[in-house]
Amino acid sequence: MRHEHRVQLRWSDPDMLGHVNHARALALLEDARLAMGDGRPGGALILARLEADYLRQLYYRVNEPLTVSSWVTRLGTKSFTLRQELAQDGEVAIRADIVLVIFDFDANTSRAMTDEERAHWSSYLEA
Repeated sequence: MRHEHRVQLRWSDPDMLGHVNHARALALLEDARLAMGDGRPGGALILARLEADYLRQLYYRVNEPLTVSSWVTRLGTKSFTLRQELAQDGEVAIRADIVLVIFDFDANTSRAMTDEERAHWSSYLEA
């Protein structure tokens, strides 16, 4: 199952040419990742890797909400890979693969997923 999250471009997102700055676009993907956890099991995460392809320019338009589609492509013992796509005008503008690690902040180390966390992230698993 894919997670769909609507994001709103902000007035501060574009540069002087009117397209959304690459770093600002990554924040939109982050908003969608945070919504996937939403306080449920599996929220103790750190980002270990982010690989982004900017496939086309993303333009700022007033009051234009966009949708970020997110799904799990790999589920390991201590980490998983998330694919995210942000589209505009029916075309994917940004595609990113993100490795997230389950983390114990008290011990300052990675840890294995609990059964509850595995069930949560498995619900987004697609091949």
